[in-house]
Amino acid sequence: MVGTSTVADAGPGVGPGLTVSAKEDVAEGIVSLTLTHPDGARLPDWTPGSHIDLVLPWGSPRSSAAESGGGTTRQYSLCGDRWDAHTYRIAVLREPAGRGGSAHVHDRLRPGDRVGVGAPRNHFPLVPSEKYLFIAGGIGITPLLPMVRQAELLGADWQLLYGGRTRSSMAVREELTAAYGERVHVVPQDELGVLDLVAWLGTPRQDTKVYCCGFATHPGEWQRVRKQPELARAAFDEAVRRQSPVQTFFRTATTDAHRHPNNTLRSWASLPVCVRRARGDTARPMSS
Repeated sequence: MVGTSTVADAGPGVGPGLTVSAKEDVAEGIVSLTLTHPDGARLPDWTPGSHIDLVLPWGSPRSSAAESGGGTTRQYSLCGDRWDAHTYRIAVLREPAGRGGSAHVHDRLRPGDRVGVGAPRNHFPLVPSEKYLFIAGGIGITPLLPMVRQAELLGADWQLLYGGRTRSSMAVREELTAAYGERVHVVPQDELGVLDLVAWLGTPRQDTKVYCCGFATHPGEWQRVRKQPELARAAFDEAVRRQSPVQTFFRTATTDAHRHPNNTLRSWASLPVCVRRARGDTARPMSS
């Protein structure tokens, strides 16, 4: 997954960093950043579902991490073209209640600035399947974009359910509908209400992998699934990624499994798994 080209080291004040070659408003409260190597070198390869660590400086608005003597690390999903070997693209939602990372990106970062970047890591891999259902809530669309492109490239049968507060807050909405038409179902909450997971996930389908992201910002829908456990087998048989330090996913048993004498996990039952700080592990630096 990690290439051998010379690229930036991750960590405050380490390595040359990557250059912000472009910054664009892509939706209400969301900006995208295009990152490139300052020498135009090839960047490490990545796979759909990957994220990178972005090292942002404390201190003055225009200072580097090295100059300010410290920094803060944030994780952002790669949402660009995985076949473009020379650029990374991420999207950043402004979070007013956050710790300042998104505010720095929105208000201070400019094209030409350099930022520390960790090598791509993937805790949310796309597994082979003939059918997929992708469900995105708000900024949760970002890791699913490369998955959609990969599923299309492989000729898989897929659909995307995309919910958000308003149409204007939903990044790449027009791009998706223009490219994929009726496979993309856009559900702005102010027009159509919240995502109706019961309608989409009420009938389990063993041949379909379901990928969801962004439900930390849609607690109502998350609670609906929690209150109706029968939905979990269809909704999260492979992976659920939430924007939090805990990665939650479900694994589906293919045979009966005896966990202890009085507890048997039956075939096709789902077992929830929580991994603490799944997206907060120590950054692995990119080096030659």
